[in-house]
Amino acid sequence: MAFLDKLGLRRRPTGGERDRASERAKGGWLRRREPTSRGSDDAELFDEAFQRKLEYLAIVARRVYAGRMRAERRSKKTGAGIEFADHREYVPGDDFRYLDWNVYQRTGRLLVRLFEEEEDLAVYVLVDASSSMGMGDPPKLRYAKQLAAGLAYVALAGLDRVSVLTLRDQMHDRLPPTRGKNRVFRVFELLRGVRAEGQTDLASALRAFAAQNKRRGIALLISDLYDPKGFEDGINQLRFAKFEPYVLHVVDPREARPELHGDVRIVDRETGEARDVTVTPRLLAKLEAAHRDYRHRIESFCGEKQVPYHALSTDVPFDEAILGVLRSGGLVR
Repeated sequence: MAFLDKLGLRRRPTGGERDRASERAKGGWLRRREPTSRGSDDAELFDEAFQRKLEYLAIVARRVYAGRMRAERRSKKTGAGIEFADHREYVPGDDFRYLDWNVYQRTGRLLVRLFEEEEDLAVYVLVDASSSMGMGDPPKLRYAKQLAAGLAYVALAGLDRVSVLTLRDQMHDRLPPTRGKNRVFRVFELLRGVRAEGQTDLASALRAFAAQNKRRGIALLISDLYDPKGFEDGINQLRFAKFEPYVLHVVDPREARPELHGDVRIVDRETGEARDVTVTPRLLAKLEAAHRDYRHRIESFCGEKQVPYHALSTDVPFDEAILGVLRSGGLVR
């Protein structure tokens, strides 16, 4: 309720009329009946049509990355690559095949050629599965699952090592790092079983993530960023641990201006805290302004810290959202 507290909502006495009004509450941060089969049934979440869209995404990604991704992935390690990096002095035991005889002829020095060694890119897809992600139509978590599966497939098709994890106040489900397009079915299996429940604590969860995953790489955070303690510390946990965070902010457009009027009871989906309010046009305008300011704060923070940020609305098809991220260069620095 921390976000709503800023709106100056006035408490109303409870009563039969208020209880009846609460039953009419819809959208946003309101507790309501479970969604219809459109939102609650994940059986067809990753159906054939979805999988065809994934293949198209992978094709587009290859075009976007062409000529750029090789340079982005090249590590600073030296090893058995093919791109020349530097020389060093010969020491007994070095492989004679790597001696630079041209340099020896010119200078008389025995130097060993060093080569840049390319490594697989480690991609971590972090999905917020807290209770607030269960709101919306479609539910934000359903949309986040499709984003996660799509981005995981693009990375798997690029021969990256991909791990998918869910978080609430701590880390929960985890698919260990895997590689190859056919592994996307393991991604589907994990995501199908994820439910929106529990409270959000991004800092605690991402601190644990950084401690458990020693290999650094890209961390794609897919979340609505509703954390009573603030989103900043969570993102900073990734930055300070030397991951490359990318923030994919899942936004339900109805949350900015819910379809409410009259006396309603607003219930925090994660804490259960309730508040009776009278919804007026003035109050809705204040809510819309506060929501806009909150999004601006997120965008400003990410811009200041040079963290790529994308606000992805649930009324935009998931594949269009991913294409927008790819085409903007959002996953290739």
